[in-house]
Amino acid sequence: MSSMRDSRETSLTKAFVCGYPIKHSRSPIIHGHWLREFGIAGEYKALEVPPESFADFISGLKSGESEFTGGNVTIPHKEKAFALADIPDELASELGAANTLYRDDGKLKATNTDGYGFLANLDDSAKGWDRKRNIAVILGAGGASRAVIQAVRDRGFQEIHVLNRTVERARELADRFGPRVHAAPIAALNERLQGADLFVNTTSLGMDDGEAIEIDFSPMQPTGLVTDIVYVPMMTPFLLQAEAQDMTIADGLGMLLHQAVPGFEKWFGRRPVVTEELRAKIVADLERH
Repeated sequence: MSSMRDSRETSLTKAFVCGYPIKHSRSPIIHGHWLREFGIAGEYKALEVPPESFADFISGLKSGESEFTGGNVTIPHKEKAFALADIPDELASELGAANTLYRDDGKLKATNTDGYGFLANLDDSAKGWDRKRNIAVILGAGGASRAVIQAVRDRGFQEIHVLNRTVERARELADRFGPRVHAAPIAALNERLQGADLFVNTTSLGMDDGEAIEIDFSPMQPTGLVTDIVYVPMMTPFLLQAEAQDMTIADGLGMLLHQAVPGFEKWFGRRPVVTEELRAKIVADLERH
């Protein structure tokens, strides 16, 4: 009886999310929901992996000695995951960061699904948001902004303005992502919002009810969209300001949900759908904490 149970357990497909710290992650709830939905005998675990142990962790994954077939990587390991993977794809290579790892043909492959999650969230929650693709304004030039810039550029926006307190960091991203991307200081926000079709906050401003700057969204197109990748709280200060100014808004929770879809498909062989039931489950967890 024991040997039968052991055999069954070792046959499970197992995936992970690793970071440092990791206790805040909602990914196990998301993937656990889909595993139950499909009736798949798999596991998805949260692993706290400190930076000094990450290379050894990836080595085990590459060699096949690890119990995991792949997984998600979050702060602070995304750049290292890209560097250590055998075969990063074009998305991860341009970003210099990977958030999804999977074994295939004996190689550890890497991609980045953050941009996919960002676009899929807007496509789902603000249908038609990209009918006009003239000007996008992105606040912040940190790691989170890279995938958003890449996604907006690849969706076809003609001008992308990246504003940051340290303009040099914004210029680095403009150099990385091409001639349609322009750097500016935060002081130029009102000017760059003129005629904008999209505003995205990629900074931590407003996270966990923290302070945020006041923004006048009236220079944007009346059909423009304001969104925030922060989802704690879901109605961030920027979204509350935009809503008060009668702008269309989209919260950041959907990005978290949608970015998980491609990884689940690679590890478990089924492509899940983000549903209201799943969203409600994550909202309820956020409210408990």
